Amino acid sequence: MKLAFLAGLASATLLTLVSAQAGHVPGSVPDNKYEPLQHRLAYAGPTGMTVSWNTFAKLEKPSVRYGTDPKGLTSIAYGSSTTYPTSRTYNNHVRLSGLHPNTKYYYLVANSVESAYSFTTPREAGDHTPFSTAVVVDLGTMGAMGLSTHVGNGADNPLGPNDTNTIQSLIQHQSEFDLILHAGDIAYADYWLKEEIQGYLPNTTIQDGAKVYETILESFFDELQPVTAFKPYMVGPGNHEANCDNGGTTDHRYNVSYDVSICLPGQTNFTGYINHWRMPGNESGGRDNFWYSFDHGMVHYIQLSTETDLGNGLLGPDEPNGPEAENGGPFGRYPNEQVDWLKKDLESVDRQKTPWVVVAGHRPWYVSASNDSSTICLGCQQAFEPLFHQFSVDLVLSGHVHAYERIAPIFNYVIDPAGLDNPSSAWYITNGAAGHYDGLDPLDSPRQPYSVFSTDAAYGWSRLIFHNTTHMTHEFVASRNGSVLDRATLHKAHDFGCEIQGRGYGGWGKAKRWWC
Repeated sequence: MKLAFLAGLASATLLTLVSAQAGHVPGSVPDNKYEPLQHRLAYAGPTGMTVSWNTFAKLEKPSVRYGTDPKGLTSIAYGSSTTYPTSRTYNNHVRLSGLHPNTKYYYLVANSVESAYSFTTPREAGDHTPFSTAVVVDLGTMGAMGLSTHVGNGADNPLGPNDTNTIQSLIQHQSEFDLILHAGDIAYADYWLKEEIQGYLPNTTIQDGAKVYETILESFFDELQPVTAFKPYMVGPGNHEANCDNGGTTDHRYNVSYDVSICLPGQTNFTGYINHWRMPGNESGGRDNFWYSFDHGMVHYIQLSTETDLGNGLLGPDEPNGPEAENGGPFGRYPNEQVDWLKKDLESVDRQKTPWVVVAGHRPWYVSASNDSSTICLGCQQAFEPLFHQFSVDLVLSGHVHAYERIAPIFNYVIDPAGLDNPSSAWYITNGAAGHYDGLDPLDSPRQPYSVFSTDAAYGWSRLIFHNTTHMTHEFVASRNGSVLDRATLHKAHDFGCEIQGRGYGGWGKAKRWWC
């Protein structure tokens, strides 16, 4: 397939979605190869922000000018530029440090010709004022290279002719939330072959298919820029980040099956994901973009990898010989690194400052879907759930199943009798209904006993509203019109103080500690 054709195809993608770059067609190659595209932000510790963007030419010393006055960007920081085989672009990353908390900054990356963009730094841990977070999983490219009003012959659930898609909905509602969590399955570039087989995209050779894969990535990040240029976009790994072929694709017309062996160098082992993002793994003692944590106001957020590095002798779904056959990872320095880090991270949470603990990971284990190893991650449950319970995690977010389901607070399949009124078990929500080429998945009927509310007939995203230290609300927002299809509020007393017999500050007697 010629790149000119792909550019024309991408131009039809956004009849209603406007890119932040004036005149730039998502997925196309600009005349100026140094033109900054695909701006994105990520928290980098309590006083830092990573600014990233892509260019079609390498920058020897990527730079960002920034400040609190859009007309006086008096500070400058420098970073690095990375790429990989098959990528048409370079990923530029600059970390800004020493920033003031909850402060609006303006910034311009190198070679910018537009007005400055802006971001707001994280709220200081211990700031208990209300705020909201957006959560999206299983998103994918919108328009002619992804989800649109028509689908291929093997897909389902197209958008309605007047529906707003999820990217558009996030752009429209971005003033309502401080940050976005995206727990895996980001662009779905690995669907390129599936879309060709199903007649949605024209057929190409495997060699040219690598270009289609990269063009879908570029289109997605271009489409998302109107929100990622202004809001921190905190991502985690999903199976569709692993390689170019979604764990294997079969062309039933010719009875030909493909696997990761068709992927060219640069399109295996999460390479694009590793290069494109800079999450606060180093700042939180975690592992790069795979597992990390950060604080924002009254919430401690944890992002885990359900794809690799489950530890305790468990094989991650995307690891070599894993059920997904993605041939990715592991990424830890030793087999138990992620689980050991999670325990240490949870032990270190100051629940006086951040009483809420929210965990995001791509794959669920409580969901009304087929009970197979590629859908329900029992290894993830074995690795993580005991720690969630031991350290009183409040909310666990996942996707992978392309539907919405709100689960009762639960531990080891026992529903918490308290419900949402101060349960001792974590609350689980699966929302993989953001939308992508294939559409939505049907949930099993009847639903599981722990299912409280579900729908497999609407695209949407989650809004978390933290009212105070004891109450938070989850909403399922319909992308098509912004209506709230499900709302529930969790009450947690968050009283972790308890008296124990031991040596206190004044000698033997009664002392207090957070975890008892």
